Amino acid sequence: MRWIALPFVLAFAITLPAQEELPKDPEQPMDIEPPLLIQEAPNQNIVFTTPATGDQKPAPDVDQLTASLEKARKSAASGERLYKSGIIAKVDAENRALKVIRLEAELAQAKLELAKQNAAEEQTRLEAGEIPESELQQAKSVELAASKEAELAIAKKEKAELDAAVLNLQRQKKLLAMGSGRKSEVNRAEEKLSALQQKN
Repeated sequence: MRWIALPFVLAFAITLPAQEELPKDPEQPMDIEPPLLIQEAPNQNIVFTTPATGDQKPAPDVDQLTASLEKARKSAASGERLYKSGIIAKVDAENRALKVIRLEAELAQAKLELAKQNAAEEQTRLEAGEIPESELQQAKSVELAASKEAELAIAKKEKAELDAAVLNLQRQKKLLAMGSGRKSEVNRAEEKLSALQQKN
């Protein structure tokens, strides 16, 4: 009987010290608990970036605008053929041509913006003694040429948009007179034409 009770006595004697080492506070971590792999320490590698000011403008993507313009020109050329073949409406062909004019103006403005930025950079370099006066004058000449080109392109775009608005109003009135149009479309065309006239 003693031999049978001996293993239980030894087991109780072994577990008793282990129970005494357990923390009395249930929230206190045990010694066998593995440490946290991620410690809450202040981040020493944070990079703070200051937002761009209103004076800093992103450089326009002239290459992308040039590619869009070439694509629009091809679309306008095919649109004229499709209209003559009776595949698309005349208004669709006109919209394709108008898109070309708008992109031409946008590209001219982008080139002007780049010329302005380049002239400003050359001015800074001249003041720092890095370039001669002739290089600055050349940059200003490029800026002047780009400014004239942009003015012509914008004037062309405004005239094309005004002509398109006048033509659209005439069409809407004609459709209304034929019983195929709606008064709301005529009013909308009149409002658009009036807005363009006030803008110009």
